[in-house]
Amino acid sequence: MSDKIILGFTGEIAAGKTTAGDYLAEKYQAEGLQFSQVLRKILDELYLPQTRQNMQEISTILRKQFGEDLIAKVMVENIKATKAEIVTIDGIRRHTDIANIEQLPNFNLIYVTASPKTRYDRLTARGQNSGDKQKTFEEFKADENRESEQQIREVGLIAKHKIDNESSLEDFYKQLEDIITKIKSEK
Repeated sequence: MSDKIILGFTGEIAAGKTTAGDYLAEKYQAEGLQFSQVLRKILDELYLPQTRQNMQEISTILRKQFGEDLIAKVMVENIKATKAEIVTIDGIRRHTDIANIEQLPNFNLIYVTASPKTRYDRLTARGQNSGDKQKTFEEFKADENRESEQQIREVGLIAKHKIDNESSLEDFYKQLEDIITKIKSEK
């Protein structure tokens, strides 16, 4: 466990967190975990669509009923269970999300950011969740103001590393590689 590098990604909707995890999975065989995995499984079991709104609502219900750090505790157990040398965690949104995870050795929080327009264009182009391709900019801004998104910038302020994902994919990967190099040299 102590040799694992744990990279937690925080950032606004469509900033590039999943792209970072995908890149690290391909290049370093990192195992990618997402806070939304648990929520998606629950929605599937309930035969409800995996919309951003449904995930946000089920998250709120679970956290209110079972504790704000419920999903973070699940993530810690999933991290411990993985055999990968690098583990990425996508979707850290709240201080309670990192309270347990940051206690693990070699945890690094990375804040990925980009302008609202850039992120909106990415969201509608990829269509990851049901309804994303048809989403208006006003709906996108409303999603960003939901309870689940409100602490992201605050969490980003405590991140050890920051990636400005406003430029090219090549620049994004270079920033990510620089962070990996730095983390490995500090180990």
